[in-house]
Amino acid sequence: MKKALLSLAAVAALATSLAAASITLYQDPETGAIYTKPGEGRIKLGEFVSKDELTKTVKKDVKKELGVKVKSGVPTLKFSGTHYLGYVYTDDRNATDRDSSKFETRRNYFQVKAYWNDTDYMRTTLDTFQDVDGSWLVRLKYAYIYLNLDDYIPFTGVEFGQVHRPWIDWEEHHGWFYRSIAKTFIEEGEGAHLTDSADLGINFKTKMDYFSSEIGVFNGAGYHHAHTSTDMSYEWRLTANILGTGKKHVHPTEDEYFDVSFTGQINNQKRYNWYGLHAVYNQPMFLIAGMYVNYENYDDDKSHNGWTLNGEFRPTDKWALFARYDNFEYNTNELTRNETIAGAAYTYNKNVKFIGNVFYIDDQNADDGGNDVDTMKYMFTTEVHW
Repeated sequence: MKKALLSLAAVAALATSLAAASITLYQDPETGAIYTKPGEGRIKLGEFVSKDELTKTVKKDVKKELGVKVKSGVPTLKFSGTHYLGYVYTDDRNATDRDSSKFETRRNYFQVKAYWNDTDYMRTTLDTFQDVDGSWLVRLKYAYIYLNLDDYIPFTGVEFGQVHRPWIDWEEHHGWFYRSIAKTFIEEGEGAHLTDSADLGINFKTKMDYFSSEIGVFNGAGYHHAHTSTDMSYEWRLTANILGTGKKHVHPTEDEYFDVSFTGQINNQKRYNWYGLHAVYNQPMFLIAGMYVNYENYDDDKSHNGWTLNGEFRPTDKWALFARYDNFEYNTNELTRNETIAGAAYTYNKNVKFIGNVFYIDDQNADDGGNDVDTMKYMFTTEVHW
């Protein structure tokens, strides 16, 4: 009722303002000339308001009636949010046999971009996480300035501050679209678990039709760990966009693309190196992607290897079936991590997606059987983007 009264008041105020600003026009039917005063043979056309006056009046009266005022030092502010809301039942098949059942909020991003022109902006992204005592806290995920360097370095821009690291965000937009149930193989705790998605540093991002890249220098510890020395991490992604989609923001249900990437880190802060080879082919009906990873630790001088394969089949516009298998070995006599994920997704609308899946974890430690993990998770997830 209050909204209806407010709308009527706004319309009434607008009508009153426009009436005061209007003029009466007359036309000579023989010559077509327009006049502001009546005369012999002239026909009255009616009351008119200029376009500029109309725009000015609408803005003034809507602002007055609704009481909306937003002030900023830039002409454009862009707000957005991402939320992963879920339920998981865990079937613990280990010796402890401790099953669990719980509802979860796995990610709650609130993001603001402040644009001072069409390409350059400041981004701040906040996220929630649950502390060990169960309390919910807010963490800074991203805080960086983005500048288009096209006048100095062709096809290139730069992020400076708390920025994206080169690999994970790219894969989540090209090869693995289910971050709400599992991180990418490189980041996932039961996968390779070698890096995370953000860090303090600088990241140069180049986009051309058939080639794209990200090259940067970072603290190396990640955005939720302390940097404790002068050592840094040197990280990269070099991608051959074979079908010429390097400049595009691709949409998996609309675009065809075939990308081959070489990515990795020389992480002096954490005292290890890793590199990966990744390939993905997508068309509107299906996707298939795979990655091989090699990891070397400075301290034990041992080489470890892993691989992942995932696919998605989209029989209709709304439905998708997906699966993924991960395998990562810390030497044949030590630890082998295996993950299997399978599920179905339903796109409710452009803002909401529902996902149901199973997530099987099988970690085998040959040196210490007590550390083996045998767990099945049954998950339901709602993704919300706005």
